[in-house]
Amino acid sequence: MLTEWLDHSLEGRTPSPAEGKAPGGRFRLVAPGVLELVPDVPATQASACVISVGIHGNETAPMELLGESLARLEAGMLRLGAPLLVILGNPEAIRRGERYVDTNLNRLFCRDLEEAGDEPDRARALMAALDAFYARHPDRPRLHYDLHTAIRGSRYPRFVVEPFAESPTPPEQWRWLAAAGIQAVLHQHRHSWTFSHYSKHYHGAAAFTLELGRALPFGHNDLAPLAPMGRLLEALIEGREPAAGDPGAMTFFRAEHELVRHSEAFRLCFPDDTPNFSEFPPGTPLAEDAVAGETRVGETPLSVVFPNAKVELGARAALLVVPSPPPG
Repeated sequence: MLTEWLDHSLEGRTPSPAEGKAPGGRFRLVAPGVLELVPDVPATQASACVISVGIHGNETAPMELLGESLARLEAGMLRLGAPLLVILGNPEAIRRGERYVDTNLNRLFCRDLEEAGDEPDRARALMAALDAFYARHPDRPRLHYDLHTAIRGSRYPRFVVEPFAESPTPPEQWRWLAAAGIQAVLHQHRHSWTFSHYSKHYHGAAAFTLELGRALPFGHNDLAPLAPMGRLLEALIEGREPAAGDPGAMTFFRAEHELVRHSEAFRLCFPDDTPNFSEFPPGTPLAEDAVAGETRVGETPLSVVFPNAKVELGARAALLVVPSPPPG
């Protein structure tokens, strides 16, 4: 049933039955594309875990990775030991093989959202599902991994974005991520209203946006480099302590500035295929905009992450980042 849920959700069909048994617990369909699993006997150290995929519909590797873990659970190779909310973020965009349908879902996770439309409605439904899940498990540490892949290549193909929030990230998270093959960490410098930011800002969860390689169509993903991340997810599902690595093996950055597209006459001053974390020396022109004018690198070299000149007006067209020391 668990693997069928994923397939049926991707195909736009309503899975049946809506609830039942899973090895070590039970499952329940909370809403379209939202599945809750509750263990019969939660492990002592288990977190209340949210694992989301498909917030952008063309980012398929995380869906395949999660599908493998659900298949192993259904086959009895894993045993449920933690409360788990599994979210398939934007099913319609997934069915179309597009990043989004009308607007970027991953900029809408704010409680005072007033926009109308399918993706704003989906954001409100996902926020409500997440709120209710954490409320059902008030005594558990809260965790949210939002799994993505990037539009372009990267100096660090597997990296995480730590959302901005007042609550600190638990130190063990850096050890877990290092063991899971994460190569770089980017600390956000301001509120960004992504799904992982929602969990951290409103619920104090340990939360990350995880970028796991390039965005490719279904069937074209090489999941071998993601095997350590798969092992981390399966440890969380079972409520076990995940493997630990050396955080010093990861490279840390912090966001310094954002490039925002203010007008139709906007362009980035570097090639479209420039990899994430490419560094530009002082004086390099980065962007031209009919409203904001020209942006150049100042006295300190800057690296670019998530460059995309085709974003909507008023949206971020790139993050500009600088190296940062490892936490603590």
